[in-house]
Amino acid sequence: MQHAIGAALQTAQFDVIRHSHERSATFGLFETMRPDYAVLSGAELAVRLAQSRTLFAHALPVMETLYAQIANTHSMIALTDASGLILHSLGDDDFLARAEKVALRAGAVWSEEHQGTNAIGTTIAERTAVTVHGDQHYLRANHFLTCSSVPILDPHGNLFGVLDVTGDRRGYHQHTMALVKMSGQMIENRLIASAFDEKLCIRFHSRPEFIGTLMEGIAVFDLDGRLLSANRSAQFQLGIELGRLRAQTLEALFGAGVDALIARAGEAPVRLDLHSGVGVFASIEFHARPAPGVPHAGNTANALAVTGKPSSSSLAELCTGDARMQDVVARVRKVIGKNIPILIGGETGAGKEMLARAIHRDSPRHAGPFVAVNCASLPETLIESELFGYTQGAFTGAAKRGAIGRIAQANGGTLFLDEIGDMPLAMQSRLLRVLQERVVEPLGAARAVPVDFTLVCASNRKLRECVAQGAFREDLYYRINGLSVTLPPLAERTDLHAVVDKMLRDECFAGRAVGIDDDVLALFARHPWPGNFRQLSNVLRTACAMLDEHDTHLHVEHLPHDFLDELGERVQETQAPMLAGGARLVDIEAGAVAAALKAHGGNVSATARELGVSRTTVYRKLRSQSPSDFASVPGAGKAPL
Repeated sequence: MQHAIGAALQTAQFDVIRHSHERSATFGLFETMRPDYAVLSGAELAVRLAQSRTLFAHALPVMETLYAQIANTHSMIALTDASGLILHSLGDDDFLARAEKVALRAGAVWSEEHQGTNAIGTTIAERTAVTVHGDQHYLRANHFLTCSSVPILDPHGNLFGVLDVTGDRRGYHQHTMALVKMSGQMIENRLIASAFDEKLCIRFHSRPEFIGTLMEGIAVFDLDGRLLSANRSAQFQLGIELGRLRAQTLEALFGAGVDALIARAGEAPVRLDLHSGVGVFASIEFHARPAPGVPHAGNTANALAVTGKPSSSSLAELCTGDARMQDVVARVRKVIGKNIPILIGGETGAGKEMLARAIHRDSPRHAGPFVAVNCASLPETLIESELFGYTQGAFTGAAKRGAIGRIAQANGGTLFLDEIGDMPLAMQSRLLRVLQERVVEPLGAARAVPVDFTLVCASNRKLRECVAQGAFREDLYYRINGLSVTLPPLAERTDLHAVVDKMLRDECFAGRAVGIDDDVLALFARHPWPGNFRQLSNVLRTACAMLDEHDTHLHVEHLPHDFLDELGERVQETQAPMLAGGARLVDIEAGAVAAALKAHGGNVSATARELGVSRTTVYRKLRSQSPSDFASVPGAGKAPL
């Protein structure tokens, strides 16, 4: 068997070399020609290094570690960009002197077009690991070399560069390629770990002792559960290559939602089930987008506090002065731990899931899982298998070992069914049986599985009206409606100032005191906030990003311009009411536009780019003001309105 595998590998290697020789000939090269020894100047190389600074920064420490393993073997290590340009090299002095004679040094290009068949160039062409030994090189001048190269892919799966070990052919060791592959994987893992500011990172393996090693899979998701990247080990364990993985969601791959996993960030390795039914151990890391001046959170259990994720660790933290919210929390506290289902109503973005998570964390089941299911986001064809699970061969395309459903995953913890009003009627019937009998029957199973969980549901629909319209089962409505509470929309909260202050502390500028100007609060108080807390969070994040190093307060000019445009139209419709201090919003906007126009000599396009708005918005501001407002702006009166 091993002999057959070895023969197949030799055949594959032979084919790679043969195809490379054929390409070399088409490039007009011939075996006895003098290689292209052109090397970039120091200034040109510096520019290319700057363009590849991310690759270089993550590869350099790995290269130094690799060199410690191959020192005194008459060899060298080279890092190239995706074109084959050598960015950096290090190695034994005696071999480096020989390598320089064939321009195997920083600034030289080792693509097949320049050097014919060689490990670096052929790796770029084939996008696979390649060893080129001795006379397998196309040019005779390179026959004294043996080279082993691996491609380095960026987090999106694109070729980013090549890592190569080259030595004297007489000192060739078969284990060299293994070392290069391991080093290349280390670089790719470092690139993935640092690529995304806001992410949920899952490190996993079927054996817990392999977490934290090169064997671990790394899968990174955004906060909507979409896959951002996965390393080679993750792709192997999941059985799906990166291109197809990007079409998968967190729930489809790992059987758990974003919030359920964020709640377990920093815990000891947790058990998860892959889409294939294979159980794995996982370490969960959550990283929120850091505000300016705030360092990234490391791999720590308190990542939420450091990076500024809005806290929902307890019900008490949700009370910031609004009487309606305090009443909701007081009522919820009385039923926690009493096996009474809770139904949360409220507009989208009003904080229903934050309340559900706080309920879980303050409950006797806080050590168990928190499983969140958005009933509106699951396709009707998949919701049954997602909720109830299935056995091996239950339907065409089912995973070989079956899959545990979301309801069973919540056993011992809390099941949060968001947007339950969008659940299909057929699924409502099955859910009702689960709630009545406390058992779940996976598709294709011969027997039911007992389950025990706290149920929290939420909907932005008025479920009583849905019942009257026949869109929601009446018996299910009364089953999930043990305690019904409704969250007030943000526009009706009486504690808006306290909410904003808390968000600034927890979300935007942790570790740096940032106040908010009265004019801004006056604008916030008049805004309808159709997006509720999600919209406010985005406005504050953007405003914080606009602060200069020494700013201590948010002012109107820091707010997103689309927010001001939207509000400005409402202000003008109501005859431009006054802000605190006697200023009109339209006057503040005019001043900001005038200042930017003056700085850019009346150039509307440059002004629009600086302000982050469209040219149409600038033109509209010009039209809406009197000429005297822009009298000092060169060319503003001639703007093509």
